[in-house]
Amino acid sequence: MHITVRRFPAAPFVLAASVLAAVLMLVTPLPASAHDSLQSSSPAADSTVPTLPAELTLTFSAGLVDGKGATEVVVTDAAGNSVTDGPATVDGATVTQPLVSEADAGVYRVIWKVVSSDGHPTSEEFSFTVATSTLAEPTAATTADPAPSETPSAVQSPPATATPEGTPADGDAFLRVLPWIIGAVIVAGLGGAIVATMVRRARRRGTASDSDDASAR
Repeated sequence: MHITVRRFPAAPFVLAASVLAAVLMLVTPLPASAHDSLQSSSPAADSTVPTLPAELTLTFSAGLVDGKGATEVVVTDAAGNSVTDGPATVDGATVTQPLVSEADAGVYRVIWKVVSSDGHPTSEEFSFTVATSTLAEPTAATTADPAPSETPSAVQSPPATATPEGTPADGDAFLRVLPWIIGAVIVAGLGGAIVATMVRRARRRGTASDSDDASAR
């Protein structure tokens, strides 16, 4: 018995396989392009450090794009005051941000923005806690008693004018002449009284003489 085998052309199968592969490539999601991510920081996120360090370091998964405005780091204290000291620097995958030397205790917030090696900007934020303040204590100003100012000889009070010897002061002179004034007043009063008495007697004598002449007539 002879069996005849029909051979189909291979071209349609190759074409169908190519179309199927193309469809699978279109419907299968491609892996997303991953941006460079923060791997570690010092101080670490949510950690507590004794005092604020001299600098903050951020380490990423790959080298970053460096350039003007590409990297920004903001560090603020609990009151919202910035504690950064100058711009951040980029060295490959490491970002270093200098910090101030004196800072208060409390929670500090870090906000960073970088440009990944693929050219896409990325940003995040975290916080850490400072346990001890390094702020300088205000020096209590001691108020010393001011030294008594010496009066210059040029402005010294003029010495009191001494009363010449033998010349009484105004009050003493008045007291000394007061008895004489009182005596003069008394003498004047007595003299006035005597004169008045003599005038009255003279008038009476004149009146009596006139009466005697009238009677003789």
